[in-house]
Amino acid sequence: MTDTTAARPLPCGTWPSPITAADVASQYRQVSFPVTIDGEVWWQETLPGELGRTTVVHLGAAGKPRQVLSAPWNARTRVHEYGGRSYLPVRAARRGGGQSWAIVFANFADQRLYLADEPGADGAGTTPRPLTPAPLAEPGTTEFRFADFALSPDKAEVWCVQERHEAGKVTRAIVAVPLDGSAAEDAGAIRELTSGADFYAFPTPAPDGRRVAWVCWNHPRMPWDGTELRVARVDELPGRGGLVKGGVSESVLAPVWHDDTSLYLISDWPGWWNLYTLNLAGGPAEAVYPAEEEFAAPLWRLGQPTYAVLADGQLAVLHGSGGLRLGLLDPATGELTDLDIPYRIFAPGLSADGMSVVLVAGGPSTPMSVIRVDMTTGKAKKLYSPAGRLPASGYLPKPRKLEFEGRFGQEVHAWVYPPANPEATAGEGELPPYVVWAHGGPASQSDRGLDLEKAYFTSRGIGVIDVNYGGSAGYGRVYRERLRHQWGVVDVEDVIAAAQALVSSGDADGARLVIRGGSAGGWTALAAVTAHAADSPFRAATSYYGITDPRGFAATTHDFESTYTDGLIGPLPGLAATYAERSPAQHVTPKTCPILQLHGQDDIIVPPAQAHTMAAQLTHQGIPHALLEFAGESHGFRRTETIIRALEAELSLYAQTLNFPHPDTPLLRLHTTPPEIPEPVPPHAATATPEPPPAPPSTKRPASPPVAPRQAISEEQPSRA
Repeated sequence: MTDTTAARPLPCGTWPSPITAADVASQYRQVSFPVTIDGEVWWQETLPGELGRTTVVHLGAAGKPRQVLSAPWNARTRVHEYGGRSYLPVRAARRGGGQSWAIVFANFADQRLYLADEPGADGAGTTPRPLTPAPLAEPGTTEFRFADFALSPDKAEVWCVQERHEAGKVTRAIVAVPLDGSAAEDAGAIRELTSGADFYAFPTPAPDGRRVAWVCWNHPRMPWDGTELRVARVDELPGRGGLVKGGVSESVLAPVWHDDTSLYLISDWPGWWNLYTLNLAGGPAEAVYPAEEEFAAPLWRLGQPTYAVLADGQLAVLHGSGGLRLGLLDPATGELTDLDIPYRIFAPGLSADGMSVVLVAGGPSTPMSVIRVDMTTGKAKKLYSPAGRLPASGYLPKPRKLEFEGRFGQEVHAWVYPPANPEATAGEGELPPYVVWAHGGPASQSDRGLDLEKAYFTSRGIGVIDVNYGGSAGYGRVYRERLRHQWGVVDVEDVIAAAQALVSSGDADGARLVIRGGSAGGWTALAAVTAHAADSPFRAATSYYGITDPRGFAATTHDFESTYTDGLIGPLPGLAATYAERSPAQHVTPKTCPILQLHGQDDIIVPPAQAHTMAAQLTHQGIPHALLEFAGESHGFRRTETIIRALEAELSLYAQTLNFPHPDTPLLRLHTTPPEIPEPVPPHAATATPEPPPAPPSTKRPASPPVAPRQAISEEQPSRA
């Protein structure tokens, strides 16, 4: 509990906090996808102060971290739109003779692969050289994207996933891109290794170079539903290889060669993603460590292995239930030992070098950092942290695990973040308001890592409960599949039950509850206050780039998730009535609570039309609402000014709906009808949008009534840095 000896009673929501929205934005300078080779370390780093650009950072065996890529180069692949690891360290000819390190990377602007030399002692590097052809300028022409890189056995090529966009059709293959640059002018120099499936991941050559393994799957399955592990002889490529594990109801991930004829792999056929060995000479896969724990995470982004083989043959593994922890697994004995290091939260993705591993880790009060762990001694060393100055610990919430019964007695998991501030405490008899958070995915997971975004609210006297509702990852396949055909039902029931659990325990004020979510979590938040309005305890809702009309989403979203709703709700057109029954945009009534929508204008995953449809219905029903659209942003905000403006708008919404004095931030203007005259807006505030298309009609009731014309809400002033 927070020490309140020097605290004074103040209304919740008004507590003085040193944590600003700009501090939260600085937290978005995140590190990911570490790689270590011969004592050298690389990682990706997102720079919100540089319009969300992603660079690659190199830390030599002796020296300081420095960027390999300077502006405007942006190492970010768009494969599956969610991307993944966008670079690969390789050896390249050094200027003046010899060899030095270079990186192959996917550049965001044109999605070409480039080869970039390491900067010299003067900090200057050569201009990256293209490895793949330039996209054609004519609209509708072919575009290639690349991700999930591995070096070929002869080290002359990069083997990777290629995504081809042509005439509105998306196809994928595993290809070989030569490192000599010959494919930059001649696309025919790119060799196809395998094709025919809808999706590919984990191209993995064997140590002797004679075989290659990969994972593939097809619509309508997602990679956590069912995948195939295939292996082919390199001299028989191109070809589809032979199926060695997996199927329509088994998710197989992350092949790693044990030797030239046997593999490690991860499979969830018993209900949990566990590690197995498979001998290609014959026999079934054998469990290395069978347990009701996950040794993998959902494959949203490519290039995030959760285990690696060490020099002595043991395995460094990330595993756990409800979160990942680092362990040392001896496949010969089946003994698993967790390392006692001062980090409790681990991001998927690690890389081994000898007997050490490099990964990204943090804790409830420790920022996510690049660390190296000696698996022999169990010692951890922080190599780099992008975090700036942190607030005093008293302003950071102390998360606690909450497991409670949802509807029909189902166990639900959540993390509770009570208000925390050494200067203030709730007045006598006052219970704090709470924000219920619904994560995206929905096959994703929330953990208890340090999050200044949560502390932004808790330090002001507003609690947070982050719910791993049914369908979340980390608790086995049965828990994930609670959401099968029940999206918009089970997830909503669970977030409502979470709020009610806090009220029943005396932790939260039942009259001051609000909800927010991003992407699929935005859908859950909006469904909780519309389609489930009769049960909703929430006074307001905030949707970050959330889905509002699932039928429209299924028709317009990107290829990776274009059939996702088949498993979440059901196939179309047969279940069109069910889609309409669960659509937030079709359930706005005069009793709907105020809603804030925040959306990127360049969002391809959840197109802005989703927010427009919802805003039109809110306007028609006279519901106080705001829609802020942000130029240059896509799915997930990356820019400093966007993050600041969105967070301050969210706080303003809660001040207005929960009736506490408005903070010293820009006032969010809530509208019930469109302004008569559009106002000029800065590029990172709301912008005018066209009239949305009508919502699809339901087969059970008439279509939604026609809506009045609307314009997006405009702001009188930009956000403050």
